[in-house]
Amino acid sequence: MQIRLSSYGQASTHPSPVSRLLSEFAHDFRDGVDVNLGVGYVNEKTIPVPELTEALQAVGRDGVKYRQAFNYGSPVGSANLIASIRRFLATMRIGQLDEATIERKRLTIGACGATSILDGLAQVLPPGIVVTSDPTYYIYADVLERKGFQILPVPEDAEGMDVNLLERKLRALGSAANQISFFYVVTVNNPSGTILSNKRRRALYEVAARESRRQNRLIPIFYDLAYELLLHDPAAEPFVSVLPEDDLGIVYEIATLSKILAPGLRIGYLLGPNSPFMHAMIEKTSDSGFSAPLFVQEMASYLLDTRIQEQMRVVNAAYREKAVAVKAGIQRSLGPYLQEQRGGSAGFYFYLTFRDVETHPTSPLFRFLTRTTGDAAVDGPKENRLPRVIYIPGEYCVHRRGDLAEVGKRQFRLSYGFEEAPQILKALELMREGVEFVQRTANLVGSAR
Repeated sequence: MQIRLSSYGQASTHPSPVSRLLSEFAHDFRDGVDVNLGVGYVNEKTIPVPELTEALQAVGRDGVKYRQAFNYGSPVGSANLIASIRRFLATMRIGQLDEATIERKRLTIGACGATSILDGLAQVLPPGIVVTSDPTYYIYADVLERKGFQILPVPEDAEGMDVNLLERKLRALGSAANQISFFYVVTVNNPSGTILSNKRRRALYEVAARESRRQNRLIPIFYDLAYELLLHDPAAEPFVSVLPEDDLGIVYEIATLSKILAPGLRIGYLLGPNSPFMHAMIEKTSDSGFSAPLFVQEMASYLLDTRIQEQMRVVNAAYREKAVAVKAGIQRSLGPYLQEQRGGSAGFYFYLTFRDVETHPTSPLFRFLTRTTGDAAVDGPKENRLPRVIYIPGEYCVHRRGDLAEVGKRQFRLSYGFEEAPQILKALELMREGVEFVQRTANLVGSAR
């Protein structure tokens, strides 16, 4: 006998391919030997540990400003943190937002980072079609499908989701377009690192607004800004929010402090119109545990008020240095074999496409890098395998029923967030050895024929 599960519960009994991949690699990971280019963790050196300690002490000392900081909080979020975020957005001109727009919009704090907000969308919005980019934020796409949503993946170009392709796909839906639940776009795409241009950002809003008017209902569009604060390429244009242009009340921005402060704070927030949807999201936070831990919210408020400008400078300088070094390493080690390279201007991902080398988990390249070829000369002795490298295969990043399913077999995401540059450069050299191994193997097979 077994416990009866919901459809979501049944779908969740099997780990996602990415989760399984990283878990298998992590259980015997050797620091300083193996290199993990798959995990999307931030660089430990950018986490301001002394300042976090100072923030906790400040919150504990000031029981007037940070009232009842170790008790339950409001599901809307800490009043201090909400005020601090508003000041931060206005002072730093994040998204070029003006103070009037920031004050006019509702701002609420998620129960556990931006991830809890994404989960909330899937709870309070009706199951239906979610329009998103391809390559897609595979973790969330997997969650949505387990919850009964359908993904409409739209390939991106150098500026983000291709609007011409989007419009063709919407027309192809016909009457099924009435089943669109929401539009979702990551403005610095994970996994591809592609930056959504300001022109494209406005164009996507216009498509969502047109569909809303045509269907006589509001279809929300969510811009996930997870990596926008890590725009470290001085040549890149500043991001411009479309919130001021939203005359329908369908634009919402999801943001996080994880990438610039610390993921462990689990601070994410939602900014948008004060609407029944927003009220439902606040109630969802209440249902999930009243609020994010209040003392953590107050710590984040303290850091935003006292340290954020210097912290952003330090963090972006660190990622810029790594991005430049890794980009040069990619060209040096893999350049001759690549068809396309994206990323490296914001966030901490590169997305690479080989001309004719496959990257999926059963490919010779993947087996070479994980030392699972079965050849002792390639893998090393079982008790002391040669250095291994893990990445996120493109097969997991593109939607399995989308237009990019085939090309995804030659793609992979490389994270330069967690590992240090020397380790990443070492991994790229191993990748080159892996490509050479693949070519030698193919040549031997060809000669045998």
